[in-house]
Order: sequence, then structure tokens, then C-alpha cells
Amino acid sequence: MNKLLVITVLVALLALNAESFRVSRQTEEEVEVQRVEPVEPVEEGTLTKLTDAVKSYYAGAVNTASEYLENIKGLKLEEKAKNLYSETTNIMSTYSGIMQDQMYYIFYQN
Repeated sequence: MNKLLVITVLVALLALNAESFRVSRQTEEEVEVQRVEPVEPVEEGTLTKLTDAVKSYYAGAVNTASEYLENIKGLKLEEKAKNLYSETTNIMSTYSGIMQDQMYYIFYQN
């Protein structure tokens, strides 16, 4: 259902902006005249503006994410997480051993 909605929206956008991508027919005389005259800037269509906006947002998101990754690597969080895990497992194994001994002496008193 979601794919159908996305495809429908994309087709509607393409249909609305098809005029902005049409190439006008030119005769040879018009082509020669155009070469001599300066070229006017072409207006961008809505689809082009939308595509450019999406590309710029995507590029910004990628740049921000890569900056965050660089900052995280600079903090050496991976090494700290490994140290925390190893220390926690050592402590928990010690306390679990103590609890096992206590439970053994509670159930098997001589």
C-alpha cells in the first residue's frame, strides 16, 4: 500500500512538471541567431527544485553523521565500552561465586 502511494505521488510530480523539461523545436535560423545572442538563464521546474532540495538535505545529513562519527572516534568510546564490559563481567563473576557459595551452605548444612 505504501509503495503504491509513493509511486502515485512520484507520477503526479512528474506529470505536473513535464512542461519544464520539454525542449522547444527550433529552426536552423533560430539556432544561428541564438548562438550570436547571449543565452538567458532557464527557469528551473518544480521537480528540479524539489530534487535539488532533497539532494542538499541528504548531503547535509551525511555530513552531520560523518562529523558525529569522527567525534565519537575521537572520544575512544569503543575502548571505554570494552573496558566497562570486562570490568563488569569480572565483578559479576566474583559476586555470583559468592552467591553460589551462600546458597550451597544454606541448602547443604552439615
